[in-house]
Amino acid sequence: MGRERDGRVVVVSGASAGVGRATAREFARKGYTLALLARGRAGLDAAVEEARDEGTSAMAVPVDVTDADALREALARVESELGPVDVWVNCAFATIIAPFMEIEPDEYHRVTDVCYHGYVHGTRVALERMLPRDRGVIVQVGSALAYRGIPLQAAYCGAKHAIRGFTDSVRSELIHRGSHIKVTEVHLPAVNTPQFTWARSRVEGRPRPVAPVYQPEVAADAIVWAAEHPRRRRYWVGASTVATALGQRLAPRLVSWQQGRSGFKAQIRDLRPSARDNLFHPLDDERDYGAHGEFDEESHEVSPLQEMNQRRRTAALMGAAGFAAGAVGFAVTRGIRGRA
Repeated sequence: MGRERDGRVVVVSGASAGVGRATAREFARKGYTLALLARGRAGLDAAVEEARDEGTSAMAVPVDVTDADALREALARVESELGPVDVWVNCAFATIIAPFMEIEPDEYHRVTDVCYHGYVHGTRVALERMLPRDRGVIVQVGSALAYRGIPLQAAYCGAKHAIRGFTDSVRSELIHRGSHIKVTEVHLPAVNTPQFTWARSRVEGRPRPVAPVYQPEVAADAIVWAAEHPRRRRYWVGASTVATALGQRLAPRLVSWQQGRSGFKAQIRDLRPSARDNLFHPLDDERDYGAHGEFDEESHEVSPLQEMNQRRRTAALMGAAGFAAGAVGFAVTRGIRGRA
């Protein structure tokens, strides 16, 4: 058995690569017992070894989050072997990068099933276990694109928007029943993960994240922090996430114009596209890709905003200043519109 700080058990979906992989490693570093869920066996096995190298217990559970019954069976196995789950992290991911009219219905459904219904199923099976105990934390890993859709990612953006509305409904119902279970969201900027190598694509070139790009460890640190401080409804990671959310709130037409002019180019590299993708079948079933993608040289290893999130008094002051700035901006915008 590995090191167990206080017997806490965490489930991470999408744990074989990318943000989920880095998050699993950070939970392991903090002494949690881990259950790691994903489709790719090689990636899962490597993630388990990383956790054990940190001195903690971990188990791999190959499962597709779009299968609610299989997910329920997976959680039953986890609790029978590791004990009651304290934290559930929804982080599974799959996407297609293409103009909306070039996405086939089955492809659109698949992205929605993984990125939205997978979160719904994960939340449901976690609550089935947590509600009788009246304790637990659920973390929804979201995106700046949950606030603003961009070209070439209609399916993914739609799913991320849906998660916000779904989570607000669930949170309200938990409050209504007086539950002590917490549900929080962590919305991420562009992250350097293998997704841009794996994603199904119909663009002339190879997809890339919209700069600025952050390392997956930045996301992982924020997710673990949120799991341990879930009283906040949501966390924004990276200044670009804040700019995206506030830009959409204050000047949506301007953002639409900007995305229409530059949003395509910002997501495409002049490289030959990958021949294989993971939309319907995992690419890490026989090979481990790890947490990082192809953008190490340009990726930020620190988010000052996340550093402030972890310093409550400073965060409160910055939040108040941000609210005041936003209110002023909104008033100015309204005034301009009123004179137009």
